[in-house]
Amino acid sequence: MSIPQNIRHLSLKDLESYFISIGEPKFRVKQVHEWLWQKHAHSFDDMSNISKALRTKLSEQFTLQALTVETSQHSEDGTVKSRFKTHDGHFIEGVLIPTEERKTACVSSQIGCSLTCKFCATGYMERKRNLTFDEIYDQVVLINKQSEAAYQQKLTNIVFMGMGEPLLNYNNVLSAIERISAEDGLFMSPKRITVSTAGVAKQIKHLGDNKVRFKLALSLHAATDKKRNEIMPINESNNIAALVEALNYFYKETGNEITFEYILLKGFNDSQKDAEDLIKLYRQVPADLVNIIEYNTIDAFKFYTPDAHVVEDFMNLLDKNRVNARLRRSRGKDIDAACGQLANKG
Repeated sequence: MSIPQNIRHLSLKDLESYFISIGEPKFRVKQVHEWLWQKHAHSFDDMSNISKALRTKLSEQFTLQALTVETSQHSEDGTVKSRFKTHDGHFIEGVLIPTEERKTACVSSQIGCSLTCKFCATGYMERKRNLTFDEIYDQVVLINKQSEAAYQQKLTNIVFMGMGEPLLNYNNVLSAIERISAEDGLFMSPKRITVSTAGVAKQIKHLGDNKVRFKLALSLHAATDKKRNEIMPINESNNIAALVEALNYFYKETGNEITFEYILLKGFNDSQKDAEDLIKLYRQVPADLVNIIEYNTIDAFKFYTPDAHVVEDFMNLLDKNRVNARLRRSRGKDIDAACGQLANKG
């Protein structure tokens, strides 16, 4: 017996062909498509302007595998972390990060992660599977609902900085962004979307070939191969020279904004020499910004946040050398929702 197909994995043309094959009028395609991508139906029974007989037929022919919110936690600073449940019983996390100017969704791309970055809680989890493009889309829909309920505002930005490595789930991530930015989807500008990568050089170049319109962030965290190898094993096969080449190619092909992400770890990458190495690297890539990030403690990794004067000295040296750097204060730390903390806890 064949497994029913996920109806959201049908193209509009496939959906049209199906309705023709069962003798339904063409306007049904538009109705069902709207329920799937704009009205966000979680089941065929939600499709109230479709006859019960047709809803039954659809449920026999197809599945509708919507993501659901299992639990949500609210931080003192307004951040909301949600644990989402997939149709096959896995859990992932996504975060609503509110500020005065922005309402940002931080979404996951994989269930777990295979990259084992030492400072990231997700890196200590086994990668179960990639998320499908509709599961990624659902995270945005559900976080948007939270933003509207709590702040009476729609999402302004999306960052792929949750669980998993987006460029190791390349096709689903690009398909999700296509749906999110589509006029018959969420109609959000790709320029308000940032995909963060630990550094998969081949796929960064592929983004350039595909002329993508979203922003790219590189999780750098150390500006020499020796140090980066220690905390990010992916650097052994995607070294800094390869990443510099890939980022320059991406920029040449797209002109899109590139950001470096750099977590300060006490006694490891926070010295004046580390800042000098970062300055040298910054000058090799057309990066718009360096986000200097507070380290958020996780149980498995015994590093600490540098002292305030060390952070200040680091930032001052960057500023003196005309590096466009910003110190990013972490939000949601009290509910393990901050950068590097997502691990299906709580």
